[in-house]
Amino acid sequence: MTQPVLVQSHGPAATRIYALGAARGANAVPNDDLVGPIDSSDEWIRQRTGIITRARAGADVLAVDLATEAAEEAVAKSGVAPADIDLVIVATISNVQQTPSIAAVVADRVGANPAAAYDQNAACAGYAYAVAQADALIRAGAAHYALVIGAEKLSDVVDPTDRSISFLLGDGAGAAVIGPSETPGISATVWGSDGSKAGAVGMNRTLVDFRDGAGEWPTLRQEGQTVFRWAVWDMAKVAKQALETAGVEASDLAAFIPHQANMRIIDEFAKQLGLPESVVIARDIATTGNTSAASIPLAAHRLLEEHPELSGGLALQIGFGAGLVFGAQVVVLP
Repeated sequence: MTQPVLVQSHGPAATRIYALGAARGANAVPNDDLVGPIDSSDEWIRQRTGIITRARAGADVLAVDLATEAAEEAVAKSGVAPADIDLVIVATISNVQQTPSIAAVVADRVGANPAAAYDQNAACAGYAYAVAQADALIRAGAAHYALVIGAEKLSDVVDPTDRSISFLLGDGAGAAVIGPSETPGISATVWGSDGSKAGAVGMNRTLVDFRDGAGEWPTLRQEGQTVFRWAVWDMAKVAKQALETAGVEASDLAAFIPHQANMRIIDEFAKQLGLPESVVIARDIATTGNTSAASIPLAAHRLLEEHPELSGGLALQIGFGAGLVFGAQVVVLP
């Protein structure tokens, strides 16, 4: 008996981002509200990070709620019927329930049930990873339209007395609808990891420690100088590689949208990339804070609100964080 040949699916040659959505924590938390427990000052935080205030959600709001709000906007603006979305990917490190996934709940809430749905953890590179996955899965024919979300409620994993990272963090979600395109709207992604530096940023203890009374609730910590040097030097190289992979020059860009980790890192990126003045640089961190996987789509959403003329232009986006992990690609702005 001749063994049958398996049928494999094939999708469109290219994809693009159709629309973006955003949700930020409703409470603006200025530096002065945080400086007491860390024995610091508004001036110190501004000089080191560029943050003036950060968005944080109320106690009754979860990361899944922020994800839903951002997703509803993106879907409404995309022109894609919710029922036609057959893939939902949520990048997050702050789902307080290990299971079920945020993605499955959001898929149902926005009317995309029974879409394939899963959460993935690539920390601050999560959105870039999710965009890469959605692009590949659609082009492979495994999905037709994808809803990609970066969603975080980092205030749930903050120790207000920690000087290494607590004052950086905010809450929010950014979403994108991705689908077929006649011309490429998402370049090949440059991504990777360096687990040898896993201790540089991450949770300070496990849930097992907490359960067994060996420590308090796990919270985020970082080795600031280690992360800063890695981000400034190694990630600038990744950003340049992403441009080369996409076949474009820095001067071809309309916008640069890096992970909103630190204003000093963003400024150094711009110098090392040799970005011309015509390139608009996202600086959402000043009033939103560092929202990990949500930071790139939130910054892109705000950039398009403030500069609608950027629509249709090229943007370099790069995420980097705990793992250590990184991901970068050039996209056509919706």
